[in-house]
Amino acid sequence: MRENLACVSSQSMAFTDCMTPTDLSTERKGIKRKNWRNRIGFFLKTNTSQSILHPMKNRSYRPTADDVQQWAQSLDKLLSHKYGKTVFCIFLKSEFCEENIEFWTACEDFRNTTSHKELASKANSIYEEFIKSEAPKEMNLDFHTKNAIVQTLHEPTVTSFLAAQRKAYSLMENNSYPRFIYSDLYKELCAAARGEGRHIKS
Repeated sequence: MRENLACVSSQSMAFTDCMTPTDLSTERKGIKRKNWRNRIGFFLKTNTSQSILHPMKNRSYRPTADDVQQWAQSLDKLLSHKYGKTVFCIFLKSEFCEENIEFWTACEDFRNTTSHKELASKANSIYEEFIKSEAPKEMNLDFHTKNAIVQTLHEPTVTSFLAAQRKAYSLMENNSYPRFIYSDLYKELCAAARGEGRHIKS
């Protein structure tokens, strides 16, 4: 999905990014931290097997310390891991910009659809939720990209949303993802994975 995605500054991107940490007051940072801490409590439990999750079935699907370290290698690595993607979603929700990952995920599902009938149905759903004016999770797309999507709705193909999806990916890769890697959330996950049991004060 990287496919030579160019780095684009937030000023020239058609998408609006979530607010940066420096834009938030100390009080709001505290609220955000409590939000993600409540949602990832199960990730922060440690044990001697160096797995983040509490003992459960299907041990092979639990993220290990190595898994968590690999999430810092690239956005691709993070999104390709079930729990990595889940934690990233939680982080984006805490920054009030989850529409980017939700749109990207919807596009991934759309691209993997083989039934023409399902393709048309999903295309319409994505348009209604993310593309049209005043959509519930409207993406801030430039006119050319939005118009290109509209033109394909009557006969959608798996590439109908590709340009918009690449822009959403690039925005996350250059803005949200670096903030995630340097966030208290990721630091706590790394500590928990190593079995250090370090917790950041609320």
